[in-house]
Amino acid sequence: MTASEPGGAVPLGEYAERAYLEYALSVVKGRALPDVCDGCKPVQRRILYSMQRMGLAYIGTSGAKPVKSARVVGDVLGRFHPHGDQAAYDALVRMAQGFSQRYPLIDGQGNFGSRDGDGAAAMRYTEARLAPIARLLLDEIDEGTVDFQPNYDGSTQEPRLLPARLPFVLLNGASGIAVGLATEVPSNNLREVAAAAVALIRDERLPDDVLHALLPAPDYPGGGQIISSAADIRAAYASGRGSLKVRARWKIEELARGQWQLVVTELPPGTSAQRVLEEIEELTNPKVKAGKKALSAEQVQLKTTVLAVLEAVRDESGKEAAVRLVFEPKSRTVAQQDLVTALLAHTSLENSAPVNLTMVGLDGRPVQKSLRQMLLEWGLFRQATVERRSRHRLQKVLDRIHVLEGRQLVLLNIDEVIRIIRNADEPKPALMERFGLSDRQAEDILEIRLRQLARLEAIRIEQELKELREDQARLEDILGSPTALKRLVIREIEADAKAFGDDRRTLVQEERKAVAEVRVVDEPVTVVVSQRGWVRSLKGHEVDPAALQFKPGDALGSVHACRSVDTLAVLGSNGRVYSVSVASLPGGRGDGAPITTFIELESGTQPAWYHAGPADTRLLLASSGGFGLIALAGDLYGRNRGGKAFLTLEPGDQVLVPAVVLPSHRQVACLAADGRLLVFGLGELKLQSGGGKGLTLMDVDANAPLASVTSFSEILRVTGQGRGGKPKEEDLRPSALAAYRGRRARKGRRVEGFPKPLKLAPL
Repeated sequence: MTASEPGGAVPLGEYAERAYLEYALSVVKGRALPDVCDGCKPVQRRILYSMQRMGLAYIGTSGAKPVKSARVVGDVLGRFHPHGDQAAYDALVRMAQGFSQRYPLIDGQGNFGSRDGDGAAAMRYTEARLAPIARLLLDEIDEGTVDFQPNYDGSTQEPRLLPARLPFVLLNGASGIAVGLATEVPSNNLREVAAAAVALIRDERLPDDVLHALLPAPDYPGGGQIISSAADIRAAYASGRGSLKVRARWKIEELARGQWQLVVTELPPGTSAQRVLEEIEELTNPKVKAGKKALSAEQVQLKTTVLAVLEAVRDESGKEAAVRLVFEPKSRTVAQQDLVTALLAHTSLENSAPVNLTMVGLDGRPVQKSLRQMLLEWGLFRQATVERRSRHRLQKVLDRIHVLEGRQLVLLNIDEVIRIIRNADEPKPALMERFGLSDRQAEDILEIRLRQLARLEAIRIEQELKELREDQARLEDILGSPTALKRLVIREIEADAKAFGDDRRTLVQEERKAVAEVRVVDEPVTVVVSQRGWVRSLKGHEVDPAALQFKPGDALGSVHACRSVDTLAVLGSNGRVYSVSVASLPGGRGDGAPITTFIELESGTQPAWYHAGPADTRLLLASSGGFGLIALAGDLYGRNRGGKAFLTLEPGDQVLVPAVVLPSHRQVACLAADGRLLVFGLGELKLQSGGGKGLTLMDVDANAPLASVTSFSEILRVTGQGRGGKPKEEDLRPSALAAYRGRRARKGRRVEGFPKPLKLAPL
């Protein structure tokens, strides 16, 4: 059915698309994102406006008596926000939490939750009123500063925006997820934001360096320390997106007899004392992961690392100290920096704080903005707000002057006015005709009290008129001069910053990210791998393979003489390479541990080859399809337990046992399954550090795939079966190898004297 058909029907797909877009826009603008003008989401704006209507604002220096939060929520739901009561209460609670907002807008009394994730008490128990700083959002709302719109049922009006005197979107920040959009605006210091706003109002082309110096970084409610570089912070503010590294702040408390303890007093945003305690418990008392029979090597290593420096931890947070986490070292000889590094590296005492400056802009569109754009748009909004306020005040001044001028005329002719009122059937038109009064003036005269006709009242009227005409001149000057308007806006911003500003809480000092280094003694070791994939590490290189013991049914697979700081590389049958630190392998006289304890093999994948040695060792890797490449052992190493893709295989191809390329090797030998041998120069291959399919080594097919490949210097040993199936090996010297030499990717020739050659090896 098309849109042109009778009845105005539309296709289902078109209707669904339109309906979803309308829903998405409603979520983005009506629920999840703050507005750059007042920094509020709709529910926050409605809560604040409703509380002001209820008389819960500060008047002068005294605050209104708080009321039950349930009353506020009920008024908000009934008049402005027909949604769930819990959603409205959660928004109210967040605006009252000093650990969530840098400048709480609501003064809450009762249990409003904690930074450890404890929820607030039910709304019937808590009480709330507006905080003093909320005046900066609400004081001018009745002075014609913002537009109003009908509420959801048309029974009353609600403001589209609040006349914010400061850019609250930067002061308290915001967090939210919409349809296809998210926002994460960090909080900032009021004095710094005000200074930056003033500077941009004075000069829109203010250099970035100056703007960054005025507003250097976020200022989180819980303090902490931003360790990101100034360049990273500037880039996040300039693009509107980024991530900052933030860590806790601590102090060292000296105790008796040389003892000491580390005390954390400030936490990064999003981190709680409870979370840190849970992370410490997980590190020191790890649980076996699902599907595993024992702790992983990483879990054991982390446990050992943390317990080597940490004896105990306790939470002493309370009324006297919002955050006080005490860490006792294992002994007084533990280096303080070792304990600090271990805690920062393995817990959320150091983490990342996202920056995503997405919000509804001055044009009503949700856009990711830079710091400069946010402040410029707010500056334009504030100037327009002050202009509207001045026009509203000027109109009230002119109206009052008009009324007083009528009263002044009456006092000059009081006897005649009284006579007209006493004798006329319609005194209002008579007064208007006799004295040339307006309807407004005549109505005021008829309603005037007799006491206001005294001589003293004339003096008061004259004084008030003088003051009003001064106000008129000042307001007309503001409205007639953009420069005067800007000066007024700047003065008000500076006055508000002086009244409500405070010192920065978050320290901005660049530091390197904490990395826990596992100290490994560099010593010779031997890695032993069994045929069934059990691995272990034995000290020294003087290991007798014949004396090694294995589980029943198992036997020696390979032995690798290396160093304890090396890495064991495992090449899987799927071409992926898996890495295991040699230092993490079990030692002693036991059977070791399965290689699957350290790596995660894909289903159906088997370990095909092992290597442990220096990272600069050259390796020749090849597949049965005849392709191969040269890579360094270090190129194979990765961090993921799931390995890294390295050797690309065609369907049906298999991984061949790689060969170690020694410095003396100059040639490559390839042996096909049908006995063909090809020898070519090592220089025809190239180093491929990123892996891949490689180059064609030998021309083979599915019936006779590549069976063995090696590099060598002068002499090549061929192992296989001779006549009668007896084992045979032969060393081919340069004169004999001449018959098999050729270019890479040739077919080669059959090896003479070997009905079935099996393997190549260098000598």
